[in-house]
Amino acid sequence: MKVVLLAGGFGTRISEESQFKPKPMIEIGGMPILWHILKIYSYYGFNEFIICAGYKQEIIKEWFSNYFLNTCDVTFDFSRGNKLIVHNKYAEPWKVTVVDTGQNTMTGGRLKRVKEHIGGNTFLMTYGDGLSDVNIPASLAFHRHHGKLATMTAIQPDSRYGVIDFLENQVLAFREKSQADASWVNAGFMILEPEVLDYIEDDGVTFERDPMEHIARDGQLMCFKHDGFWQCMDTMRDREKLEKLWAEGSAPWKLWDKETRACPRVERVAAGI
Repeated sequence: MKVVLLAGGFGTRISEESQFKPKPMIEIGGMPILWHILKIYSYYGFNEFIICAGYKQEIIKEWFSNYFLNTCDVTFDFSRGNKLIVHNKYAEPWKVTVVDTGQNTMTGGRLKRVKEHIGGNTFLMTYGDGLSDVNIPASLAFHRHHGKLATMTAIQPDSRYGVIDFLENQVLAFREKSQADASWVNAGFMILEPEVLDYIEDDGVTFERDPMEHIARDGQLMCFKHDGFWQCMDTMRDREKLEKLWAEGSAPWKLWDKETRACPRVERVAAGI
């Protein structure tokens, strides 16, 4: 099952960093937050990724092109015809497709542009700036059980986001937060059937607005409630919070910590050693 990541926005609310790189490439613990998201999915056995890039998309491509080389030990032997010898030949079993979906394309348009890479199968989708310890296999089982077109993970942050109205687990509508709400909000980590792409008309469509609202009105959007950790990286304050959790060794999203699968060099870089 393929995982689609939305990674093309300008990241204007964290412009201190995003003026130099796309927001998903801003580092937590020495590695891009995008790497952390891939590691979450990889922990559960999902290793094929489609990255919807846009703003400064070449930086994402360059990082992946050098990933294997930069995370392993190498010998440059100039005495024997410029030979390159790679040691510790390990990398995650990832297949990563990076697609330039346009600099000004909205989230729905980005999904529509990678339709050919998704194919006709159920796929996973999330945002390139949010970390969580959500149980993805449990959400997938929930999705398969209800049999509708879309499942979104919902969380209750103490913050400022829009609110989901639902009946039991069926999403009915979206609205602004009120003081009376114990707010459930969209945390990404979605499971989608390919038919959801038919709700998207063009590049100017924001997926979280008309398409998702239309899917909800059709009774085809369900909510997987997650009461664990979730944190997006909208601002430098958010980044500092995530960095602190990582540095303290208490990052809840580091699900792979119990069974480390990464190349030791990757772990040393991520640990700042």
